[in-house]
Amino acid sequence: MAHEGSVKWFDPVRGFGFVVSEDLERDVLLHANVLRAFGQSSVADGSLITFRHQAGERGLQVTEILSLTAPETGPDSPEYLRQIPDDLPYQPARVKWFDKGKGFGFANVFGQEDDVFVHIEVLRRFGLADLQMGEAVCIRVMDGARGRLAVEVRRWEFFIA
Repeated sequence: MAHEGSVKWFDPVRGFGFVVSEDLERDVLLHANVLRAFGQSSVADGSLITFRHQAGERGLQVTEILSLTAPETGPDSPEYLRQIPDDLPYQPARVKWFDKGKGFGFANVFGQEDDVFVHIEVLRRFGLADLQMGEAVCIRVMDGARGRLAVEVRRWEFFIA
């Protein structure tokens, strides 16, 4: 039986988090392996999830993710988490540096000198947990109050496959 709920929290470093559902009396463990089987390495808190679960010795656990939708954004959301215009193009970029501990870094679009700010919540929104210096990515960029910022980041392989 499938249930609908939302991601309460997920920590990609620890490799797990929890899902809540009105249908179930307890939180449901979401393990990184189940998320990877769905094709993602991380997920944003508040994401809507449709899932199957089982009861075990330690409680309820997600066994399969059927769908996952990033949380809604609104006018009070940070710029990097706002609604993405449909006509905003994907651009090839390379990670200049990213510090997971600080929660941000920068990338450069090929052929452009300007740095593009990348926040860790944008990565989580699109199923990523970290970026490595020099890594090739595809990003969608908007102008923010303090400069250019990534509003979507995808692995290079996302477009090649």
